[in-house]
Amino acid sequence: MSELRAPQGVRDGENERDSGPTGGGGVLTDGRGRFDLLFEPSGRKVRVPPGVILFDAASWNSVAIDSTCGGHGTCRKCKVQILEGTAPISSLDTRAFSTEELRAGWRLACRVEVVTNLHVEVPPLATRPKAATVGVGRKVILRPAVQKRYVELDEPTLSDQTTDLERLFQSLDDLELRPELAVLRSLGQVLRASDYKVTAVVVDDVLIAVEPGDTTERLFAIAFDLGTTTVVATLLDLSTGTPVAVQSMLNKQQPFGADVITRISAIMMDAKALGQLTRLAHESLDELAQAVCQEGGVDPSEVYEVALAGNATMTHIVLGIDPESLGVAPFIMSTKLFPEILATEVGVHVHARARAVIFPSLGAYVGGDIVAGLLASGMDRDSRLRLFLDIGTNCELVLGNSERLLATAAPAGPAFEGAAIRCGMRAAPGAIEVVKISAAALELGVIGDVEPLGLCGSGLVDVVAELVQLKLIDTTGRFVTDEVAAELAPGVAARLTQLEDQRVFVVHWSAEVGDVARSIFLSQRDVRELQFAKASIATGWRILLEDAGLKVDDLQQVLLAGSFGSYLSPASAVRLGLVPKLPLLRIVSAGNVAGEGAKMALLSLRERAGAMALLEEVEYVELSDRSDFNDQFVDQLAFPD
Repeated sequence: MSELRAPQGVRDGENERDSGPTGGGGVLTDGRGRFDLLFEPSGRKVRVPPGVILFDAASWNSVAIDSTCGGHGTCRKCKVQILEGTAPISSLDTRAFSTEELRAGWRLACRVEVVTNLHVEVPPLATRPKAATVGVGRKVILRPAVQKRYVELDEPTLSDQTTDLERLFQSLDDLELRPELAVLRSLGQVLRASDYKVTAVVVDDVLIAVEPGDTTERLFAIAFDLGTTTVVATLLDLSTGTPVAVQSMLNKQQPFGADVITRISAIMMDAKALGQLTRLAHESLDELAQAVCQEGGVDPSEVYEVALAGNATMTHIVLGIDPESLGVAPFIMSTKLFPEILATEVGVHVHARARAVIFPSLGAYVGGDIVAGLLASGMDRDSRLRLFLDIGTNCELVLGNSERLLATAAPAGPAFEGAAIRCGMRAAPGAIEVVKISAAALELGVIGDVEPLGLCGSGLVDVVAELVQLKLIDTTGRFVTDEVAAELAPGVAARLTQLEDQRVFVVHWSAEVGDVARSIFLSQRDVRELQFAKASIATGWRILLEDAGLKVDDLQQVLLAGSFGSYLSPASAVRLGLVPKLPLLRIVSAGNVAGEGAKMALLSLRERAGAMALLEEVEYVELSDRSDFNDQFVDQLAFPD
């Protein structure tokens, strides 16, 4: 597990934006035994005590350095360049950088101990990774919880001294409303300033605002998919039910690690990390809210409700609830259901009294995002037997139809997010996302059509599947010998070579052909990481089938949910045994169904009730205490022949 070490000087607000390095990277401190750090290109200046780890100093001061392990030294992605100052070369640095790069000052930030003033260049982070922003959904009857009523009231007289609130409620006699105190504070002024022609804004049975004039056409809400890696926001026009704008961004919690376990670990190791992670989640949501409002030409005060779907850990953190119990057996949530709250309580600055709808969780590792996905896909209403897979660091699986639904979670590890992969990266510009290999040649598809920088999850699955198909990787996951490779695939056999102590397959050569270390390659360890991930997922859906008394042949459809599922090749997934072997047309990319479910909950009270009903309809299967899990896991490690 990962630990973020937050030094006292950093945590206690001792940042000094106006103080910079003393010049030349000298070891002279400020007289209090502290050193100055200047981060480029942001120009952020901070002062820290000796011995602080550079990665931690950056993270705790909102300087985003790429990392998927949370600064634990395993992903080798927190690359920075020391422009001034001294940073000794660690053993991990020698594996991550060439001799020329080390001489130029390149270091892994998680291995730099601050012992002098430093001037540091931080490579730009891809804050807008490629993500699915729409997904499979259903048509719904438009009946949102938020409604507006325009009324023209009679002015009071000496013979009619009805109170302002009673006068308003009499014109809305088909509703049983409760007013908020904030509304009462301004009600009289609004009525008189608008000649008693106003619009009442109601959420459920609560009067949250009274606006001058007729504003009934300005009625909006925002649906959030709060992912561990990516956050997606969709602005909805509740008067028509149509999306107005959509935006996505990298979750700002990224410096704390790529998965929920590393983030829970950070909280367990440092009591102040929860507050930091909560603040970063709030910043992510609010930044997206402002972005979609700007794109859609909507004033944030015209947004009266938001819905948030996220996994159990992300939901706990955004609400400021300690998630530690989710990370250790017996994996207990604080609650499945969450109280009614204001949008401001999750950091979203829209209408001051806008409500936030938080999707409930089925279990510690089958959260509100899966409930939202099931709602959108309508699995509880369909007679077809379907398998729902949301593949990521944690893979959530749901099997069933309108008669019965079984759900579980399988620990897949970070391989699909590009972590723990030697040349792995997120799905951002420069990531290889499609790989086609024949006996004679190799073709790549790169996000952004730019020079390749690394392999993202779909590219990883593709390259391994292609090599398995060509038999350059055998069923045990081992690369074949040079002699066998030359016989089977002479056109690409030279790409199969040796680097350090292991076999690798070069996917993209560096500018200097033959320089394996600086090329993009698939290592033998990378293949093993993918094998472990696919074995865990395959074991999960096989156990669900067994518990339901069913076989693979009974399945009629597989839904691949989430951003990764949107870009994963069904053919590659079948070839590796990641998903059941079905005709490819039955394996459907469902896209961002979590976001679609969140939208449906905003558009329809009936669908919102349906999401709550899923808590009673879905049976949760815990894999961690299954005696048959390990045996089946071992059986699933091999690739299909």
